[in-house]
Amino acid sequence: MGATMTKWSPNSWRAKPIQQVPAYPDLAALKNTEAQLATFPPLVFAGEARKLKKQLATVAAGDAFLLQGGDCAESFAEHGADNIRDFFRVFLQMSVVLTFAGAQPVVKVGRVAGQFAKPRSSDAETKGGVTLPSYRGDIINGIEFDAKSRIPDPARQEMAYRQSAATLNLLRAFAQGGYASLENVHQWMLGFVSDSPQGEKYESLANRITETMDFMKAVGITSETNYALRETDFYTSHEALLLGYEEALTRVDSTSGDWYATSGHMIWIGDRTRQPDHAHVEYCRGIKNPLGLKCGPSLTPDGLLQLIDLLNPDNEPGRLTLIARFGSDKVAEHLPKLVRAVQKEGRSVVWSSDPMHGNTIEAAGYKTRPFDRILKEVQSFFEVHRAEGTHPGGIHIEMTGKNVTECTGGARAITAEELQDRYHTHCDPRLNADQAIELAFLVSDLLKKSHPVQHKQAVNG
Repeated sequence: MGATMTKWSPNSWRAKPIQQVPAYPDLAALKNTEAQLATFPPLVFAGEARKLKKQLATVAAGDAFLLQGGDCAESFAEHGADNIRDFFRVFLQMSVVLTFAGAQPVVKVGRVAGQFAKPRSSDAETKGGVTLPSYRGDIINGIEFDAKSRIPDPARQEMAYRQSAATLNLLRAFAQGGYASLENVHQWMLGFVSDSPQGEKYESLANRITETMDFMKAVGITSETNYALRETDFYTSHEALLLGYEEALTRVDSTSGDWYATSGHMIWIGDRTRQPDHAHVEYCRGIKNPLGLKCGPSLTPDGLLQLIDLLNPDNEPGRLTLIARFGSDKVAEHLPKLVRAVQKEGRSVVWSSDPMHGNTIEAAGYKTRPFDRILKEVQSFFEVHRAEGTHPGGIHIEMTGKNVTECTGGARAITAEELQDRYHTHCDPRLNADQAIELAFLVSDLLKKSHPVQHKQAVNG
């Protein structure tokens, strides 16, 4: 009860216990970096975060679907215009597939322009008899396995800020500058996907969209007269792990007087840092951005309701997205209890499925995620919501536009032996473009079953 009574400020989290915090050797340098960041311009604006919250409220009401995805952890080394463009292309393709099938708007939120910090199960890593601090993401230390690289360095926060700003700049240009126009629906195809089963399915869908666009043009509705055909809303999100960085970018909105995290439109609390009396929950409860909360197997219904009370005491629609990450064999055991508890208390939330984090295994010496397990978790998520009469509101995935071999399976059936071919991730295995689009088609089939009447009306006109 005390947690809700205490006065909140952007730094009130500092008085709480904290998990997953790096041990910076030079605290004076850390303080100077945070003071410097506090003078930098915001990366996103309060009005944008409010707009996203409004769109997420339509997801909570069952009238839209959330697509959230992107890199496991962004890296300084892979920051380039082509990588950002290819990620955005795949995201647009997935979104079109889901919109067409679900006959609902798709709210597009990238794990991008800020997803630099990673929680770790251990503070240290041992290789060949040498033990060093764990890699915690490029915003904290380097991935190279040597003592110098693994020292947490505050200067990396400024690099992460500048990379986020550059990434956001390009994404805004893509989303608003015509690249996202439905007239380009054929041009979003990546070369290596075009000769795959997904390429054929997508091409067929693109042809139907083009026919529709031609008809609309004939009756006078064009992208010149209707901005919704040529622009899209695209938002950013990341795990709010490094709270000093988040605090430095927390600003008062001049129009409302409310505090917002300006590091991204939406931030989430991870499964390892969701203790109700700890720092991460304390920080997040005071900002007005849309929030995500990862829900793993150890979360009880009472524990979830306590967190909802802290993070969304006013029961504001669109404020809180519950991101379920259980593992394909645990969804049926854990999710129904949580859904029922939330329903019984009349709480407005978005339910989203993260089918990645509970399905990591090791194969041929690599961390990987079998595609069939990813799909099974999503299917089980939809089945639970169908049984409970609730809306399966979204998916939260780790994916890339690059032709990587990190997750086994999919239509091209990547084998464990092929993982070494193009295994590029800095952290966890990601779906490649082919697998991501395949997942979008499979989810679209599940959406049709969830909203058969709505879909029929949309198709019939």
